[in-house]
Amino acid sequence: MWSEIDILKIAAIILSLMVAIIGHEIMHGYVAYRYGDDTAKDAGRLSINPIVHVDPIGTIVVPLLLYISGAPFLFGWAKPVPVNIRTVIYNGGYKAAVAVALAGVSYNFLLAVAASLVLGFFTQPNSLFEAFIGLFLMYSVIYNVVLGVFNLWPFPPLDGANALRYISMQFRWQPVIDLLNKIEPIGMILLIIVIATPLSQWFFMPAMWMIDLLLR
Repeated sequence: MWSEIDILKIAAIILSLMVAIIGHEIMHGYVAYRYGDDTAKDAGRLSINPIVHVDPIGTIVVPLLLYISGAPFLFGWAKPVPVNIRTVIYNGGYKAAVAVALAGVSYNFLLAVAASLVLGFFTQPNSLFEAFIGLFLMYSVIYNVVLGVFNLWPFPPLDGANALRYISMQFRWQPVIDLLNKIEPIGMILLIIVIATPLSQWFFMPAMWMIDLLLR
């Protein structure tokens, strides 16, 4: 039988994860829109309505399986927001493309810091509502940091690889571009290998440091 705290915890996990994942995708489309690309806006993907962003596997199944299996952290993804990067580059150059690539990660890190600052006011809750807010803020710190660090990994199609590609194109680092093109077809395989092996401890170490700092 679940207690009230168990129910609050699950609700806080779901809400914080949804806000982290969906907001991440919206920011990609919003920054692209600021550089003249209407693709996401015309597709209705700048909406905060979660239904238009939910990916059944990435937003529901994967986080649920991780939670049931007792994984030390949860992560997932929403449907990628469509972006016409050629329009972005035409209007703002490669710096604009980098801004679009890192928009979601920037959102996650800023949200984690904001949640950490507000969390101090809810460390001693006086009601179930305050307890829920405290849990939501705590999980917002954790999941936004994990999602932000994960997306900075330099494996296509993650944001870190996209940003590295556009930086390399700006400075004409052809060897880096060639390397990214070479590993792009196996990018997802590399991600699975990292996540499913002890390598994940090294790749997620920056996330653990940041979480410890923000929740200290």
